[in-house]
Amino acid sequence: MAKHDELVFGIHAVNALIKRAPERFIELWFLKGREDERLLPIINLARKYGVSVQFVHRKALDDKSEGEQHQGVIARVKPGKVFTEQDLDDIIEAAKKKGKNPFLLILDGVTDPHNLGACLRNADAAGVDAIVVPKDNAARITSTVRKVAVGAAETVPLVQVTNLARSMKAMQESGVWLVGTAGEAQQSIYDCKLTGPIALVMGAEGKGMRRLTRETCDELIKLPMAGAVSSLNVSVACGICLFEIVRQNLPR
Repeated sequence: MAKHDELVFGIHAVNALIKRAPERFIELWFLKGREDERLLPIINLARKYGVSVQFVHRKALDDKSEGEQHQGVIARVKPGKVFTEQDLDDIIEAAKKKGKNPFLLILDGVTDPHNLGACLRNADAAGVDAIVVPKDNAARITSTVRKVAVGAAETVPLVQVTNLARSMKAMQESGVWLVGTAGEAQQSIYDCKLTGPIALVMGAEGKGMRRLTRETCDELIKLPMAGAVSSLNVSVACGICLFEIVRQNLPR
């Protein structure tokens, strides 16, 4: 495999990518003897676009996926676009031109690929325009992230920025309100107005947001916790917060 090629596995991830960017596909491996109704559409699309298709034994797929669940399909693809600060400006302006309030998710220090994949899935479902992460000390789009995201990694841009605080200030200058989640916040999410152009800022599980990230937020909120646990998994908290923002922005 070429140095920069990527592996994508899992039915939803491969299906979403071949529908969105078939030109990136180099070859596909399928589990020998399994050509059921879930895999046949992918096989047919691959053949339509002239992608090399091979049927191999389970061990070959297991070896390529390094123990991750592949669901009988693995693709070798060319690397996708890496989104940067310049793309973020375009994303915000594109939302405004559509008459839509920009809706962003900022993840500060989330390094677990399963959490990033779940956050991408939440973001796609909530209609988020992009997820913004620091270039360093953050999870990237990998085969595991794509698998967990079940297709959302192909629909929600993941923007990597060199300086997160600087990018957050640029968002503020574009009229985006930055709402950070922090256990020490005084206000509950349910007591805050979360309408208009908005970015939800989530920190890493346990550590939370870094100091400069927290200080750059316009407002800090928290989820009310009634039980013995002090916090939720970042992807769970992310989903709750995103959909409270969605609820508040529904037409009245």
